[in-house]
Amino acid sequence: MENDPELNGKYLGSITKDFVVVCDTLKEASYEVRKRGFSDFPIFPISRTDIPIGQLLIGRTEMKTDWNYNITYMDEFVQRKLIEDEEAFKQAYKNPDEFCCLFVVDETFTKFLFVPFPDDE
Repeated sequence: MENDPELNGKYLGSITKDFVVVCDTLKEASYEVRKRGFSDFPIFPISRTDIPIGQLLIGRTEMKTDWNYNITYMDEFVQRKLIEDEEAFKQAYKNPDEFCCLFVVDETFTKFLFVPFPDDE
């Protein structure tokens, strides 16, 4: 559950460029999911194509990003057996006030990535 160096080279530039645009929306959505009691573990699946995980939050054309941003939570990942060890995931999950949990989906590649939210200052 650590950030993968393979991901860094191939995707990180594109994801980082997008993240600057969408981070405030994702942070607010994460807060609302937790505040309303839906889950303490919000996850944002991202993909360049439509994927059947979660619900579309930000489409590529909406904010002119490279990726579509969906929103869901750990329970859906457990139900779909994308997370096999729920306790290990909870331990690896970073503070959602400080980090955004992205699930990167690209063709045959999938990976969790925790991206720090920019400081509000």
